[in-house]
Amino acid sequence: MVIKFKDFLKIKFPAFLLKSGNWEREDGLLFCDGQLVDDTNQIGKTLGARRMQTPFKNLFPLKQAVHAPQGLVKQSTPYFIDNEGTPFIYEKSLFCPLKYLKIERVDKKGTASRIKVVGHNAFITVPRPPEPGMDWAGILHLHGIPWMLYEYADEQLKDTRRKV
Repeated sequence: MVIKFKDFLKIKFPAFLLKSGNWEREDGLLFCDGQLVDDTNQIGKTLGARRMQTPFKNLFPLKQAVHAPQGLVKQSTPYFIDNEGTPFIYEKSLFCPLKYLKIERVDKKGTASRIKVVGHNAFITVPRPPEPGMDWAGILHLHGIPWMLYEYADEQLKDTRRKV
């Protein structure tokens, strides 16, 4: 399955990086490069629960997890498997402007933080606040509207564009 930025809602995060798109299904088993990734014959709604129960020992290592759409955009590999065991290819299909805006204030909440940038009324919710000294936020814009936090910077960087 090919996923583009408009289809983010179909992905059940976290998603895990696969080193290749050479996957195949056989008798309820999903293999990547000859190693077992998922065993849907086991009871469990998530990939992790099924991997814990499978009797097979030669499991494909899932070393890197992506917890949000920003992680998909930043990866160089396009091959992933989501938390429910659906393998997919993330295809970058659209260029978006990346603008660096001054962080006006950071509100720390219970499980997340909100960032307010100069020139925009809306807050951006992030899992944790920026590190001290990171005074600029690189924000991707979609159709001229701030869309997604891409990165933090300690100085204003030149505005560019990224393929998402």
